[in-house]
Amino acid sequence: MATSKVFAGAQVVLPTGTVDGGRVIVDGARIAGSAPVDAETVDLSGHWLVPGFVDIHNHGGGGASFTSGTVEDVLKGIHTHRLHGTTTTMASTVTGDMDGLAQRAGLLSELAEQGDIAGIHFEGPFISPCRKGAHSEELLRDPDPAEVRKLIDAARGQARMVTLATELPGGIDSVRLLAEHGVIAAIGHTDATYEQTAEAIEAGATVATHLFNAMPALGHRAPGPIAALLEDERITVELINDGTHLHPASLQLAFHHAGAGRVAFITDAMDAAGFGDGRYMLGPLEVEVAEGVARLVEGGSIAGSTLTLDRAFKRAVTIDRLPVDDVVAALSANPARLLGMYDKVGSLEPGKDADLVILDSAFELKGVMRRGEWVVDPQLG
Repeated sequence: MATSKVFAGAQVVLPTGTVDGGRVIVDGARIAGSAPVDAETVDLSGHWLVPGFVDIHNHGGGGASFTSGTVEDVLKGIHTHRLHGTTTTMASTVTGDMDGLAQRAGLLSELAEQGDIAGIHFEGPFISPCRKGAHSEELLRDPDPAEVRKLIDAARGQARMVTLATELPGGIDSVRLLAEHGVIAAIGHTDATYEQTAEAIEAGATVATHLFNAMPALGHRAPGPIAALLEDERITVELINDGTHLHPASLQLAFHHAGAGRVAFITDAMDAAGFGDGRYMLGPLEVEVAEGVARLVEGGSIAGSTLTLDRAFKRAVTIDRLPVDDVVAALSANPARLLGMYDKVGSLEPGKDADLVILDSAFELKGVMRRGEWVVDPQLG
């Protein structure tokens, strides 16, 4: 059972900045403004205390797939990422046939209704064959608004985001449809020009799916989608900070051009995250994971990642030298706002869910709490 605790002495990252020797009070499942008289004090001197991480793009982990696994598999994958600080996860699918995706949406929507996941992200099948990445080309299709609507309906109100190549026939109309239904239209796996991308943003697109990856490179005469997505204040850019998907200079370019308020660090994780090297299936495609890098067996395309958000955090502050406050925003507040959940998660404020992560001075994860219950007990007394 959750009990009242006062976490004291840590460097606490709040929306207003970092407080040295700060205090966070947990009463039951929520963060409280004052402590009951019988509250236990936990000394976190020498540690960081940050909000639980929010991952808006995740296909699985712990050897389990959100795309093809059973309910038990999906729960196993969610738990794996919770062990690494992700207290809120949106489940992402990959390209499949429409009936199969609709069936998957039904299973995932039940988990969303129970509060296990924060909703469903459909990545494909409405993406460009030229930029398909680890998606099955024979199952790709143009974004017909009627078919997009079919997936939304199958998700029973739990569809939160759809990634699509908006330059394809029906793309702009599909963006408008998604916006009308309160579903995030994300531009990704796209071969769009700068002008086509700008048109999609005007139609209502608000997210760049793993910026830089699976889209044309930034060119000085043909700036392509990257420039349009970076320059528009309405766009949140996803970044995979695993050292494989992005050169550090590309990450810096995106982070500093978009600003800390428009970046969402994601994992784009597949089954091997938190599990290990070996052979896996990503939808219908076979993936080989070697030294933590996932690639398609046929063709060699990068096939998602094995990243967990605690590793993305540590890399961002120790290698990329980004300010801790900005990294916390990219891991928690920004994705929470995007999902419309910032009233419940994404920061350490009274009234919100007691979702928090404890890190040591070297930014290694030591404790994870979700809704007042330890997922990883730091054993600090």
